[in-house]
Amino acid sequence: MNKNTDLGLLILRIAVGGLMLLHGIAKIGKTSFIAGMLEEKGLPSLLSYGVYFTEIIAPLLIIAGFRTRLSSVVYISGALFALFLVHSNQIFSLNEAGGWQLELLGLYISGAITLFFTGGGKLAVSSSNQWD
Repeated sequence: MNKNTDLGLLILRIAVGGLMLLHGIAKIGKTSFIAGMLEEKGLPSLLSYGVYFTEIIAPLLIIAGFRTRLSSVVYISGALFALFLVHSNQIFSLNEAGGWQLELLGLYISGAITLFFTGGGKLAVSSSNQWD
């Protein structure tokens, strides 16, 4: 059986980008709870608008395959920010089934790290730039 790495990367881009995009769409116009969490941590509430970059724009670029590596860095930074801002008390916790409490977020981050190292593949809008 022949390998089709580019098709695999397309599927990964759609999965990683599409699933996070749903989180971002759900937050459109509803960033006040994020602003509140930021203020509790002594950070400016203006940073709450970063969710639009990390959960909407970066996933759309990843899905399209435009500057996949750069978009993955933005995506990863947003996921890590959420991990430490919202879920820091769950980092070393297991769920009732014995899995990591944050396994979904871990898969998002792992997928984006993979795309950072591989790029978007040939089935992408752009594949000739070093950030693709």
